[in-house]
Amino acid sequence: MTDIRLLSYNIRALRDDAEAVSAVIRACAPDVVCVQEAPRFFRWRSRRAAIARKAGLVVATADRPAGLMILVSMRTQVVSTSFRLLSKAESLHQRAVCAAALRIGGVSLDVASVHLSLDADERRRHLPELWSALPPDRSSLVVAGDVNEGPDGAVWRELSTELRDAWAVAGTGVGHTYSATSPHKRIDGVFAGAGFEVVECRVVDDVDGVERASDHLPVLAVLRPSTVTFEAE
Repeated sequence: MTDIRLLSYNIRALRDDAEAVSAVIRACAPDVVCVQEAPRFFRWRSRRAAIARKAGLVVATADRPAGLMILVSMRTQVVSTSFRLLSKAESLHQRAVCAAALRIGGVSLDVASVHLSLDADERRRHLPELWSALPPDRSSLVVAGDVNEGPDGAVWRELSTELRDAWAVAGTGVGHTYSATSPHKRIDGVFAGAGFEVVECRVVDDVDGVERASDHLPVLAVLRPSTVTFEAE
């Protein structure tokens, strides 16, 4: 049975300790990393590539707006990628959905990285746009990212209704992801479709340097397909 290790990580545009960011990711040994606040200005391509290289991964998606990125391991096949800008209010940051169709050990899945708005109204307005940007079959869908609200919020509740909040299913520890130096909020999450069993989900707070890598702690989920469909080589 193939277990898939998926990490969600807001890296704060490498404004803290870039070397620590790559070291933390490498220590988690992920198959997939959904990144938020990836570099998006000066030398953004090379800086993203450096993160991946030092973490032992490769860049699967390379769209600059909204600072989203997906990294994958060498055992992960990238079937296709997609990127959708979400509607933008004049005074607010541009938001988007960055997605990839992947195949890992014969298992197909769709993964999306998101970084939702600080504004509650905009978060709610973006939900229909988010769903329309993703495959209608949600059984093999995983959405991960910085939701900018906790489990009591309306958007988080819909995400965990349409999918499943991995930490709520199999979480260990307190689960707080923000801030890295004084965790008191759970605003980063992994939401998995019904086609996956959540084997484990935890906030990564025990890796050397994680408190200086970013202002967020990453979330690691281990997912196991409920029904494995092997593709012909």
